[in-house]
Amino acid sequence: MDKGDKFMKWAVDKIINSIAIIENINTLEKKEIDITILPFSIHEGSILINKDGIYELELNEEERRRKLIEERFKRLRNNS
Repeated sequence: MDKGDKFMKWAVDKIINSIAIIENINTLEKKEIDITILPFSIHEGSILINKDGIYELELNEEERRRKLIEERFKRLRNNS
């Protein structure tokens, strides 16, 4: 089982000063957390998993989601 399947996945929605607003990918629950407890290289759109209270970047999931969005935009442009 992929570790991302076992733990909750969160997307970084916004970063405002020292606060990150993250959204649970499955439930759409949002919460604000201090960026000091997140990996240093986070940015809006980063995908995180919370593993035993520690947030880790999930780079493969982020890349997969970005490609999916790009494909959707291409289809929309080709259909117009």
